[in-house]
Amino acid sequence: MKKFSNKQWIKFSIATLLYALFCLWMQNAWLLLGIILLIDIFLTQYIPWGAWKRSTNPKIRNILEWVDDIVFALIAVYFINLFVFQNYQIPSSSLEKSLLVGDYLFVSKLSYGPRVPNTPISFPLVQNTLPILNTKSYLDWPEWGYKRVKGLGHVKRNDIVVFNFPAGDTVALKAQNPDYYTLIEEVGRDRIYMDKATFGDVIYRPVDKRENYVKRCIGMPGDTIEVRNNQVYIDGKPAENPKDMQFNYYIETDGSPITEEQFKRMNVSKEDRIMVSNGGLLSFLGFTPSEDGQYLPVYRLPLTQKAHAIAEKLPNVKKVIIEPDALGGPTYPAGYDTGWTRDNFGPLWIPKKGATIPLTKHNLALYSRCIKNYEGNTLEEKDGKVYINGKPETSYTFKYDYYFMMGDNRHNSADSRSWGFVPEDHIVGKPILIWLSLDKDHSLFDGGIRWNRLFRWVHPD
Repeated sequence: MKKFSNKQWIKFSIATLLYALFCLWMQNAWLLLGIILLIDIFLTQYIPWGAWKRSTNPKIRNILEWVDDIVFALIAVYFINLFVFQNYQIPSSSLEKSLLVGDYLFVSKLSYGPRVPNTPISFPLVQNTLPILNTKSYLDWPEWGYKRVKGLGHVKRNDIVVFNFPAGDTVALKAQNPDYYTLIEEVGRDRIYMDKATFGDVIYRPVDKRENYVKRCIGMPGDTIEVRNNQVYIDGKPAENPKDMQFNYYIETDGSPITEEQFKRMNVSKEDRIMVSNGGLLSFLGFTPSEDGQYLPVYRLPLTQKAHAIAEKLPNVKKVIIEPDALGGPTYPAGYDTGWTRDNFGPLWIPKKGATIPLTKHNLALYSRCIKNYEGNTLEEKDGKVYINGKPETSYTFKYDYYFMMGDNRHNSADSRSWGFVPEDHIVGKPILIWLSLDKDHSLFDGGIRWNRLFRWVHPD
């Protein structure tokens, strides 16, 4: 019988203990079969894992060393990315000024508990599409159901949360903004499928391969949320507003432009400085032209409460008005006329796990997407009755908790007011640290790095 050295036993014992703890965390006894592999790697070595090391050709040995290191690194990154944290870049201004475009974040998977991947065979560090090759970065099979292992806590109100885009289950590849369901309302399903030059192929994506979004959790499961004149109410009570919440304002000057120094005082980026020249829009907003039909300069700017106060005191500013909700675009649910707008939305009850609702026409409009797309049921209306999974039903009990997400940049955020609830199985993690922040308004060596934001903790306020 082959004898094993003390060193082999020690390595095997440590690896087996760590792996057993991992299996316990995953709550999956089948994973313990992997110990058989550890026995061979550290003890019996029936499989020649390191056979390449015995090659007499130094070039081959050098190449295989590189391959061995790269494979090990990819596997390590894959597991860290799945279960510990991942890198995320802020792509849009929806959370300004809390998080800025160009912020690079560490997103903790441990904060809410990491999910077991729906698509376990995928390329690490790529969400859904391989660059250059422009092909899927994952295999459709196997596809596992939702399971989340124990984490350090749960989603709390006002947390900033990274999640998979719920309406990203179906995607027109060449027209991903607005989402597929809004596109159907705007142009019709037939045109989307017929006009591939404009919309491209229409594909389905599993939950963990839908695009990552980051917003603030405003509404919790079981809450009734409402927005009245831009103020959020939870169960009828005003919600606490983020410190740097922004709205769009139209600012008329006396004829002179807003200076670079004034823009900096209001902390408005170059991308957000929009001059309005549409006479019809200006007339709708209440601005008055001169006798020759010309309007004074009008800017559309997102401003915090502090910046708004500065704007009103600028010597060259005549008038400041908030953007009306008529310019806010369509709201959830798509295709159903609620009369809600971006700034006056709801009241809307947020589904809670174990809660039951009657299946009325109104509730079906609000919650049919939860029942079908997120909880995996079939749903149809026939002869005045509602059938779920082929059986007539008068009520429905939810399997998941849901959340209502909004951006702090309230007039420049496509969020739950546009596309609805975020199911618990779409929650990815919690941003905890800004490790890099780049300002595209400046060159790299002239203010392009926001040094004051480097290695700064992400706070919910």
